[in-house]
Amino acid sequence: MQREQISVFDMFKIGIGPSSSHTLGPWRAAEQFVQSLVQQDVLPLVEQVQILLYGSLAKTGHGHGTDIAILLGLSGDDPVTFEVDQVTPKIANITLSHQLILGGVKPIGFSVANDLLFLYNESLPFHPNAVTFQAFLLNGKAISETYYSIGGGFVVKDGASTQSKQEVDLPFPIDTASDLLHWCIKTGLKISEVVMENELAWRTEQETRTGVLNIFKALKECMYRGCHTTGHLPGGLNVARRAFKLNSKLIGNNAYTNYDEWVTAIRKTGEGFKNTLDWVSCFALAVNEENASFGRVVTAPTNGAAGVIPAVLQYYIVFCDGNTEEKIIQFLLTASEIGSIFKKGATISAAMGGCQAEIGVSSAMAAAALTECLGGTQRQVLMAAEIAMEHHLGLTCDPIGGLVQIPCIERNTMGAIKAITASQLALQSNPEKAKVSLDAVVKTMWQTALDMNSKYKETSDGGLAINIPISLPEC
Repeated sequence: MQREQISVFDMFKIGIGPSSSHTLGPWRAAEQFVQSLVQQDVLPLVEQVQILLYGSLAKTGHGHGTDIAILLGLSGDDPVTFEVDQVTPKIANITLSHQLILGGVKPIGFSVANDLLFLYNESLPFHPNAVTFQAFLLNGKAISETYYSIGGGFVVKDGASTQSKQEVDLPFPIDTASDLLHWCIKTGLKISEVVMENELAWRTEQETRTGVLNIFKALKECMYRGCHTTGHLPGGLNVARRAFKLNSKLIGNNAYTNYDEWVTAIRKTGEGFKNTLDWVSCFALAVNEENASFGRVVTAPTNGAAGVIPAVLQYYIVFCDGNTEEKIIQFLLTASEIGSIFKKGATISAAMGGCQAEIGVSSAMAAAALTECLGGTQRQVLMAAEIAMEHHLGLTCDPIGGLVQIPCIERNTMGAIKAITASQLALQSNPEKAKVSLDAVVKTMWQTALDMNSKYKETSDGGLAINIPISLPEC
């Protein structure tokens, strides 16, 4: 049996908001379908393409930009490099011209209204996030492929293995927290060091370090943009951006031309509890407001929860003297391993497990990373992750209007604060006396996910989504 092997670059992916499972995943699925047509040598024969969206992708697809992502993916655009300010004009051109350039090379007629179908009352059994692509060829034949977006930008083709890349010989195979602890005890390595050793099975240490720092670059640029951008979020809820005003209130109206100047200025505002609390909230708000605006973000481990880890990392950088490349790499490597344990043992998809699978997992990842970087033992690191998730169990996913805005944006501030609290508790505790293990809470989260009513799993059929009028101007 093939074990699922997850790299740091599987957990952290650069892309475009607002959703890893509803935007990035379908985008990647569309790219894979085009590549499949190329591999079958039939791309020049395609005269029509139809897309069928099922389950959660159908019910909240409009709000999450699923249709937009699929059109861009079919067009041959990549979410890592595509200019975010070109999203709207590109989609407008496809819609008005009734033409799609498949893979960037093959023009076909395309009607957004007739060829991109939202099947609101149909679901496929493997996963709620399903999309089927159908290509009709000039020779009268048709090709149909179904893909599942299983959370965090991970995509599985129907009938294929859930393992997205070739299996390698990892020095420290890990499926559970107990596996991780076993290797830490046996070797004496920190969690981040175990992760780095495993990453060497895929690439050199320097390549991993460079890649992780590139992830951090995307994180900090997203946060900086969010704190320096005004206006309202798209989608019809008329939600005002708050990070800009909060940043200005805390730091003054001074203009800072880059991230480093901004960090220096933040430090000068003081280290009082209220000030620190406000800044952590500001960091998280900034990232998720960018995410809601189709901005460049990093799945951490998802887009909807993208603000928690950057906010806690920024807290560590600004208020705990963590502004070194070594510490930043240590933080992100540790966080990625905790996220992979949740993905292997439960889910990171809100469509499968509610918001506990997104905000809860991101909070656990951040708590663990902060704890290791502050000098915690391996057991304290795992304890911090457990505490953070334990107090997110049962959290539902009920986005108003199917948009990743209310309550999603504010939930990132809550997840960040809980992560810091969990870390402090773990650092002041003896993990030998802990009553609940991380593996127990992973198992419990999955059981809770299975028990959770589908209307609380990113369908907008329950909770706040049906009790708050979508005309409200503010959160």
